[in-house]
Formats: sequence, C-alpha cells, structure tokens
Amino acid sequence: MHCLKGGVPTIGGTYADGSTCKGGYSQFIVVHERYCYKIPDKYPLAQAAPLLCAGITVYTPMIRHNMNQPGKSLGVIGLGGLGHLTVKFGKAFGLNVTVFSTSASKKDDALNLLKADNFVLSSDKEQMSALSKSLDFIVDTASGDHPLDLYMSLLRAGGVLALVGFPGEELKLSPLSLLMDMRSISGSTVGGTKRTQEMLEFCAEHEIHPEIEVIPIQYSNEALERLQKNDVKYRFVIDIENSLE
Repeated sequence: MHCLKGGVPTIGGTYADGSTCKGGYSQFIVVHERYCYKIPDKYPLAQAAPLLCAGITVYTPMIRHNMNQPGKSLGVIGLGGLGHLTVKFGKAFGLNVTVFSTSASKKDDALNLLKADNFVLSSDKEQMSALSKSLDFIVDTASGDHPLDLYMSLLRAGGVLALVGFPGEELKLSPLSLLMDMRSISGSTVGGTKRTQEMLEFCAEHEIHPEIEVIPIQYSNEALERLQKNDVKYRFVIDIENSLE
C-alpha cells in the first residue's frame, strides 16, 4: 500500500522489476504468499471479492478513527457499494447509523435491508438541521459535488469525517467547519495486508456479507452500462470459474 517505489495500478501498471501488471482479467498470476489472503472457512468466495476493495476502503478509516465504539453515532453519506458496507460495519460495531442520500428510493434498503437506524433525505433542510452536532463520525462515500460544510455541522465537537468517495476536483470547505469545534476531515483508500486479513475475519465472525449480483464474464459490457446508470445493488461479481467452462 505504501511502497517507496510507488503503487502499481490494477492494469497497465509497471512493477519495480519492469514487468507489466495485467489486471483482473489475467488468466493467472503468481504472487508472494505475503500478498495473499486466507478467506475464512465457509465464507462465500463471491461475497469475499468486494471486501478486498470496497470493504477495506471503508473498514480502514473506521478502525483508524476508532469508530468501533458501541453506542457512538455514525453518519454514512451515499448508499452504494461503499456506503452499504459502511452501514454493515457500523451496525456490527454497535453504532447508531444514519444514512444520508439524495434519493428517497434508497430509504427502504437503508432501513429494512441494511438495518440502519435512521434515513435522511439530504435535500430536506429540516431533516438536516435537526441533526446539528449529533454525530460522532461521518464516512463520506458519495461522488460529485456536495456541501461538506453542511455535513461538518452535523458532527459533535471533536468529530471526524472520513472521505472515501470522490466529491469533485476541489474540496469546498470553510476553515470554521474545522476550527470552531475541533472537527477534522481525513482521506483514505484501501488498506494494508494485515488490516485486510483482519477485516475478512471480522466479516466472517459477524456474518457481514456484501449485497452482490453474480454475473458471467460475457455480461461485463452490459454490467458497465448498468453501473453508469447506478443500476446495481450493490456490487457486480464476475463468476470466472463458470464463465470459462
């Protein structure tokens, strides 16, 4: 994760020895055992796949910022692949979880499928203002421009907003959002091997399973089109074994 020679992109990247990374569509790959993970016994392989990207992306900042404190309150901005796993981790940590979304259609999944405690339509000013200074933590999984100052105002003194989505080219944030109540904002992407193995074991122990749709590799192009329309709940997983028969 923090190699001094730089990271290697999933596909088209160059390793330190000059060889090229072929990416997830490779027919085979040889790696050192240090960079492999043991999937816990009886944990479904298809559901383990999203944990190695979306799962560790949200788990890492949650652990780093001590969000695993039962009874604390967590806000989750956005309910997609990252957001739905943040909710699952939050509930497993014993947090009171509030989901923020621009889409009212996400309410049913948030409350009934994922068992969040609250759902807030972020465009509703009354709902938002009612939560002023009520949250200990926020994990921002949303993309596109959205008002960070407004969300920072929902944090209690000393609260933390962890940014794992991509809100735009520039962050628009008033210094007062940080200074007045000692709030902080941090960024995070994926995680190291030790933390990833820890997360896999945590998911097995607490029966945390990503919501997925398994597809054959021949459906990849259609899946990409659906992704552009946000038409997936909540991660596509390619069934490589049966696709190559």
